[in-house]
Amino acid sequence: MGNPEVKIRDVWANNLEEEFACIRELIVDYPFVAMDTEFPGVVATPLGQFKSKEDFNYQQVSCNVNMLKLIQVGFTILNKEGQLPPTGDVWQFNFQFSLNDDMYSEDSVDLLTKAGIDFNRHVVEGIKMADFGELLTTSGLIVDDHITWITFHSGYDFGYLMRTIMLQELPKEESQFFQYHKTLFPRSYDIKMLMKQPGPMNAKLKGGLQEVADQLQVVRYGQKHQAGSDSLLTAQTFFRIKERFFKGNWDQVAANVEGHLYGLGNTLSSSPFIQNMDVHPAELPNQPSPDTSFNEQ
Repeated sequence: MGNPEVKIRDVWANNLEEEFACIRELIVDYPFVAMDTEFPGVVATPLGQFKSKEDFNYQQVSCNVNMLKLIQVGFTILNKEGQLPPTGDVWQFNFQFSLNDDMYSEDSVDLLTKAGIDFNRHVVEGIKMADFGELLTTSGLIVDDHITWITFHSGYDFGYLMRTIMLQELPKEESQFFQYHKTLFPRSYDIKMLMKQPGPMNAKLKGGLQEVADQLQVVRYGQKHQAGSDSLLTAQTFFRIKERFFKGNWDQVAANVEGHLYGLGNTLSSSPFIQNMDVHPAELPNQPSPDTSFNEQ
């Protein structure tokens, strides 16, 4: 991608409206949105028999998204050639979050602290999820099939965005979740689904976002495990894969993967699945996490 110098714009409560106004203007010509979220880990695991591994995964996503709060959201907007706006802006939204009052996985918070997240500032200046959701709803980014969402292993990412928009818990049934997803984000691509196609599979692309980017020689700008940098790396990796593996058959590939989220739906298997490990009830703010790797970044 031939791009101007990148600038990651930190968005807090006091500049939320003006930054969304800027995005609203730009998406007319830059209708691709790469998205990443940072959230406080995974603090609960559902127990019992599930229809499939994907059904278990969805129950884990919904259970945790319903209990926890966002920490960051990153948006990188691009045109169809994968180019940033002339200003090179990438948006990083910082949410209200308290280590004293909100639940989290200690491992995840340690990781984010090492990545430079200033949790003290999040308490004082952070964005309320409802305020973000209200502006996202009127931003032109959702319920519009001219907007293409680019993600990496994004069940949690979309789950959290849906919660900010709907201001209610995610549905119990995965099928209802996908109906909401199709309505709110009618065109979306998960890079992990692209990696299951013959070209990337033959090239042995594997692993998390950083590992895949390294294999494709995509250079990160900014700090790993911060949402702005991760959204930009997601964008760059998507367009590199599209250019390298799908130059002649993108329309066919797109039809196969559009709207699918890796690990959910029918993307892994269809056999019954039994989860026997003990549930983690997340009764304390620093409840340890059974899994902090869902985003694989």
